[in-house]
Amino acid sequence: MISAEETAGAPAVGTHAPPERSRARRWLRRLAAAAAVLVVAVTVFSFAYNAATAGRARPPAGLTYVRTGDLMTRYRVWGSGGSPIVLVHGAAESADTWARLAPLLARDHRVYAIDLDGAGYTTRRGPYTVDHQTRQLLAFLDAMRLDRPVLAGHSAGAAIVAEAVLRAPTRAGGLLLLDGDALAGGAGPPSFVHHLVIPPYRTTLLRMVVRSDRLIRTIYSSQCGPACPRLDAAGLDVWRRPYEVAGAEAGVWGMLRYGVAGLPASRLALLRGVNLPKAVVYGAEDHVFAKTSAADTARRIGAPPPTLIPGARHLTMISSPDQVARAVEALAAQRRP
Repeated sequence: MISAEETAGAPAVGTHAPPERSRARRWLRRLAAAAAVLVVAVTVFSFAYNAATAGRARPPAGLTYVRTGDLMTRYRVWGSGGSPIVLVHGAAESADTWARLAPLLARDHRVYAIDLDGAGYTTRRGPYTVDHQTRQLLAFLDAMRLDRPVLAGHSAGAAIVAEAVLRAPTRAGGLLLLDGDALAGGAGPPSFVHHLVIPPYRTTLLRMVVRSDRLIRTIYSSQCGPACPRLDAAGLDVWRRPYEVAGAEAGVWGMLRYGVAGLPASRLALLRGVNLPKAVVYGAEDHVFAKTSAADTARRIGAPPPTLIPGARHLTMISSPDQVARAVEALAAQRRP
């Protein structure tokens, strides 16, 4: 039997929960309702915004293409004489990124820049992997009949030129890694990022970023630094329009699925055994990579100590074209006969 003392402190059957618990439940219900309303509102806005911005931009007139395997690769050319140089851009860039550097090199060289698969105005056809983009680059050398060009890769493009040299070491006359360590995971978002934002919200987010002059200028200034020219309307179009043409948005999510191009350290170290002129050039204030990255990269590939450009950040070919041109020309002067 239960004594009177044991039952005296127990709540009576059917009594209400303590006021604090009831208050917490009411607030939870209110928060859940508010969250549901917010989700519905954001979803409605997203669908409406996507419908209103569904028009696609046309590529600029007069673009030049060449077939490279399964792709039509857009490319640019500067100069008409001298030994060849091929410039390979990094993530979120294009052949137009080299427009300040290439004319300087073109005084004594034939200079080529390509749009990698998934970027610029090259036809987008995944997979957006190091393998596919390296085959694109080597096919470009074949299509243009380029004899042992110096290959220069910026940022993520460093991995593409490095892999091209490893696959076909006799095809290149020199190798330059610019603001890039060529390592997998060296920079950029990991490959799972594309799962974090789902349709239709990711489409809305991408279009809002691409359409914002202020945001484009902010990202550009952060990466380029105070020595870079301010983006005018034409400059904004260089960075914006490649993401407004047909197929561009699908290409962005495809590239995020594979992550930023990079090689394993063990693979990259094989470059030490390749008898080829090599160079590493970094902005001294590049905050994308660690302070020791330039020196580590030079040691890893068997290159001389790196060239560090004072005050420059991650877009040295825009902020410091004269210094980068001197480094490329010095490498071209050592071009293997």
